[in-house]
Amino acid sequence: MEGSLKELAGYRLERAKEMLSAAENNLKIGEYKTSLNRSYYAVFHTMRSANGLKGFDSSNIQG
Repeated sequence: MEGSLKELAGYRLERAKEMLSAAENNLKIGEYKTSLNRSYYAVFHTMRSANGLKGFDSSNIQG
């Protein structure tokens, strides 16, 4: 299970890096709203990665 958590965290961190790169590219061409959106998702995926390693995943909440 721990290996799969690390793999999932790694995947999410890669998604965060992709979003950050997109945010930088959008900022360079003056697409400020899109850059802000991509920045938000970079942080979102980073936090999901970190939280997943601690055993917390918002998609697993039962309600």
